[in-house]
Amino acid sequence: MREHPLSTELLIWYDQHARSMPWRTPPADKRAGVRPDPYRVWLSEVMLQQTTVAAVKDYFLRFTAIWPTVSDLAAAEDADVMAEWAGLGYYARARNLLKCARAVVAEHDGTFPDTRDALLTLPGIGPYTASAIAAIAYDEPAVVVDGNVERVMARLFDIHTPLPAAKPELTERAAELTPDMRPGDHAQAVMDLGATICTPRNPACGICPLREPCAARAAGTASELPKKTPKKPKPTRLGIAYVARRTDGAWLLETRPPKGLLGGMLGWPGSDWSDAPTPAPPLEADWTELGAEALHTFTHFHLRLKIMITQVSDDAAQSAGVWHDRLRPTDLPTVMRKVYDLAQPEFTPATQRPI
Repeated sequence: MREHPLSTELLIWYDQHARSMPWRTPPADKRAGVRPDPYRVWLSEVMLQQTTVAAVKDYFLRFTAIWPTVSDLAAAEDADVMAEWAGLGYYARARNLLKCARAVVAEHDGTFPDTRDALLTLPGIGPYTASAIAAIAYDEPAVVVDGNVERVMARLFDIHTPLPAAKPELTERAAELTPDMRPGDHAQAVMDLGATICTPRNPACGICPLREPCAARAAGTASELPKKTPKKPKPTRLGIAYVARRTDGAWLLETRPPKGLLGGMLGWPGSDWSDAPTPAPPLEADWTELGAEALHTFTHFHLRLKIMITQVSDDAAQSAGVWHDRLRPTDLPTVMRKVYDLAQPEFTPATQRPI
């Protein structure tokens, strides 16, 4: 049976210092026979992709209160799920969330597969998520490697190859440490170590349970690892958002196409996002340019949205979008909410209704 001495030390530390999270089964509970819920593990892992624990907690609690099982989520309306996801970013995750939930119900009778290979057949589940679910929910000794794990491995073994080229070597090192017993707890222990002690800046080497065998600590290189290949500067794209409101208080909104950025989310009608966007007002009206832009950064580019506003009569006809009598700003993705925050004060109080 595979058991590395470093893993043993790390699990002893984890049993005392595991972070408390709403989706996690504490190690003491697991020893008492409580098994992690694969649905909650899956949901948390999808939400945590490129998103911080602090940002995810409230979303996770709200989702599991509204849809406590994968069957509940599979039966949900797309628009309701997209609205609850608004603000969490990377909206393709929400679309894949629904596809995966429905596949689990339709193809697996509402039970997540219990192996990494079978999990990989589900829509929206890639190698990392499949490994995390298999290890944490089912104790399969799958190798789980996220940014925290990469950092711990790079320092523990003093690996100076820059990321992303170092990924195969770091994964191999993580595999060497993954035990056959308690692989899920081990994966979470390495993540916790990276998040709380082996942090990107100013690692707390003095209290690290792996400080003695850590090669980077001995070499004095911990703070400079892992090395990364410099990223190319992000380009800036321009766009136009059109904010129209009727005198009865209704807002003109559109549901964005299912594919692409912000797919399936509510938003303001607008132009393309490019170096020279083509104006595309959704109705004929007296449009006024707002003296402020909505600024937002996506993974691959910065966006500057010029905001055009207008107030029209109740019988105004439009070529795009749908009038919404009531609008919850929280239903909008972050960039669209920024537009709302800038534009809303410009409308006269007589047209405003409680939101």
